[in-house]
Amino acid sequence: MEEFETIVITFDDGEEVEFCVLEETQLMGKHYYLVVPCDELDNDEESEGYVLRENPDAQDEEFGMYEFVEDEKELELLFPIFEELMDDSDMEVEL
Repeated sequence: MEEFETIVITFDDGEEVEFCVLEETQLMGKHYYLVVPCDELDNDEESEGYVLRENPDAQDEEFGMYEFVEDEKELELLFPIFEELMDDSDMEVEL
């Protein structure tokens, strides 16, 4: 299995989830990461992917230095970029 950089996020209920970084990009001076839960990489099914935005000023916020991108317009800008970056991969990810 390929080695991935990981990001661990601790949710409000104390659950820690390790996300594997599939791709990363920079847009308008911000860093974005396409991630999937690492435990989903072992199955042969399509994985559900998430986009995280790095937020170095939010170290005390809910998810540390990362925020889940939920804004539809922002995701519409990022989707084609990540789609192109993932073209050479045999992994299927649904955003």
